[in-house]
Amino acid sequence: MPEIPERTVFTVTRLNREVRLLLERGLAVIWLEAELSNFTQPASGHWYFTLKDKEAQIRGAMFRQRNMNLGFSPKSGQLVLVRGRVSLYEPRGDYQMIVDHMEEAGVGALKREFERLKARLAAEGLFAPQLKRPLPAFPRRIGVITSPSGAAVRDVLHVLKRRYPPAQVLIYPTPVQGAAAVPALIRALQLASARADCDVIILARGGGSLEDLWAFNDEGVARAIRACAIPVVSGVGHEIDFTIADFVADVRAPTPSGAAELVVPDRQELLSALRRVGERLVQSGRRELRAAAQLLANLGHRLQRTHPQQRLQHGAQRLDELDQRLRKGLHAQLQERNIRLGAALGALIRATPAHRVALLNARNAELRIRLRHALQRRVQASIHRLHLAQHKLDAVSPLATLARGFAVVTRADGSVITDASTVALGDEIRALVHRGAVRARVIGHDAGNKQ
Repeated sequence: MPEIPERTVFTVTRLNREVRLLLERGLAVIWLEAELSNFTQPASGHWYFTLKDKEAQIRGAMFRQRNMNLGFSPKSGQLVLVRGRVSLYEPRGDYQMIVDHMEEAGVGALKREFERLKARLAAEGLFAPQLKRPLPAFPRRIGVITSPSGAAVRDVLHVLKRRYPPAQVLIYPTPVQGAAAVPALIRALQLASARADCDVIILARGGGSLEDLWAFNDEGVARAIRACAIPVVSGVGHEIDFTIADFVADVRAPTPSGAAELVVPDRQELLSALRRVGERLVQSGRRELRAAAQLLANLGHRLQRTHPQQRLQHGAQRLDELDQRLRKGLHAQLQERNIRLGAALGALIRATPAHRVALLNARNAELRIRLRHALQRRVQASIHRLHLAQHKLDAVSPLATLARGFAVVTRADGSVITDASTVALGDEIRALVHRGAVRARVIGHDAGNKQ
């Protein structure tokens, strides 16, 4: 009997996993054009939808980190172009497409056409920087190619009037979208180039979708801009919008208003610049005048210094100075000689006998005066010492004692009685007192010193 091969039994989970791997490995990233259906956006931010055509459909998902920067809001019934990979949602076994990029299908075709034309014109050198022409600094007349009824023309006129009123504005009215826009734009560019009555041209249109701006992505318009003999500034759409006209124009502005600001200077800035230039001119003129005045003064001084009259005045002043120096020198010499003569005369006079006698007489008179003063001082000193001695003598003299009431008692023979017991009753005694003496006779004795 033939050998029965061993059976391999899959679980549903394993089967779905294997199918998912086969799908993801077997198909690379693909682009798919389809209609959106059953579009939902839960709180998580992920998008879930169905992609379908007339005969088939497939589930799709686009996760939040991929859809958060999308430039439009998809809705059911919309034709889109998506890029992603085919996969399988294992829990339900649903075949699906994981989308990482989505764009509107019509827009996608236009973008591809835009990139194709941009690459071809760039390869031709139509965008080369060396072809760009500088804008005039102070345009006298500005051509504006735009719709006469759109907001762009009003914005441009407002900015031009505010920033630079002297500039004249010539409007070339053209449609800026639709089938008639391209030939009208080309005719306006050719007419402005042929007339050459403008210094610069603004190609302006307000914002809009890629389809709205498509007239400015036309090859004929691009070549007309490049062939124009007048510098062209492109101010089409918003700042984020780019058209072929932007790349081929001499200058690209983000908006129509921005284009108007680029082609004319700011009046206030010009006035400020003129004021600053005027101030610098005034200051420079003042500096030049001061320098010229200083130079003139220096030349005048030099002329005065080199003038013959000035030299004569200097010579006369020099002569006066030398004359004064000569006079001072002679006067000084005369004074010196007078001093020397006086000194010699004095020495001669001092050396004569009469002068010596006069000196001796003067010396004698001086010595006499000094001797007289010395004798007077000696006499006065002797008198003073005599008075001192007299005072001392008076202090120890018995007479001074007698003047104080004391007496010196003597016997008849003149001996002094010092002891009362040595005198007998009836003896005659003599008492010497201050002024004279008295005689007495002893009539009694008193014991001791008693009275």
